[in-house]
Amino acid sequence: MPADSVSGLLQALVRIPSVNPHGSPGVDNPGEQACAEFVASFLRECGAETELREVVPGRPNVLGRFPTDAPGKKRVILAPHLDTVSVGGMTIDPFGGEIRGGRLSGRGATDTKGPMAAMLWSLRGLRDRIPSLGHEVWFAGLMGEEAGQEGARAFVKQERADFALIGEPTGRDIVYTHKGALWLKLRTAGRAVHASAPELGENAIYKMADLLRVIRDEIAPRLAAQSHPILGSPTISAGLIRGGTKTNIVPDSCELEVDTRTIPGQDMEEIPRLLREACAGLECSRWEAAPLNTDPAHPLIQLLLRGGSRLVGAPWFCDAAVFAEAGIPAVAAGPGFIAQAHTNDEWIAMDELERGVEFYRAFIEGL
Repeated sequence: MPADSVSGLLQALVRIPSVNPHGSPGVDNPGEQACAEFVASFLRECGAETELREVVPGRPNVLGRFPTDAPGKKRVILAPHLDTVSVGGMTIDPFGGEIRGGRLSGRGATDTKGPMAAMLWSLRGLRDRIPSLGHEVWFAGLMGEEAGQEGARAFVKQERADFALIGEPTGRDIVYTHKGALWLKLRTAGRAVHASAPELGENAIYKMADLLRVIRDEIAPRLAAQSHPILGSPTISAGLIRGGTKTNIVPDSCELEVDTRTIPGQDMEEIPRLLREACAGLECSRWEAAPLNTDPAHPLIQLLLRGGSRLVGAPWFCDAAVFAEAGIPAVAAGPGFIAQAHTNDEWIAMDELERGVEFYRAFIEGL
């Protein structure tokens, strides 16, 4: 490979666009194919047996299986995601990978090509020792984490594992619990008429306005009364609204998209039920990501903590919960900080990246 350092490897990864196509990606050819191929090539040079598994057309997971000297060992998965968020609105070259002032900049530098580069570099340095470790080691570069988590969902249907370490920018602390998400798309229906005689129609926007008041004044306080000892309270936010076709037509349709962040043990049917009770005939579709709540007493979590990391919770969600739902204990940890993720000048500090290599190396050596 052309990379002769972890910073060189990260530059190469950042310079490969792998933008998630959801929404407005800001590039003509979004998707993870090229990045997956590059990672597969790097893994092969590290001695891993590699495979690209297409999840949706042009968007594969990449899997690297490292050799082991004995069958039947417990299996550990190192699993960052390949995709990044949109590059729209960035104030730097999103794929430049420029290093200046001790920082490497570009989309994905923190989330999560930085953690991925640190994982891959630590695996490269330990490739001769991995076969004799007490655990079997796999690497999984997952597509689609930024919208839909299709890569993780596909992986856990295909493979078994005993522990998953998800690469995310946590400042090398151990996220063992995090909030989930319940995204709702709501639609109210009305009857269109000429706006000069609105009393003859039925205004779908007015119906949605009533529903917004219910969300703000009834549902949000109800959620605030619930609490998790680490994560705090669930939240709800109306994020996107669209309705009507023309100023002088009473609207017959209005759509609202709502973001709810959930906590372990929360009744996931409560909010849709309350919304339907508040608006007869409401159409409601949903996408859900589970919260995470892995037992911190797990021995591999204790191994991660030996280097001085802390156990923490997070208000965001990631692929760790997908693994946990499938019965695979999982946490998220890696170099970089969430404050630099998704920003218009995303970057990671070079010394933090180097600390990430040592963090992952110590974990792998202890397996």
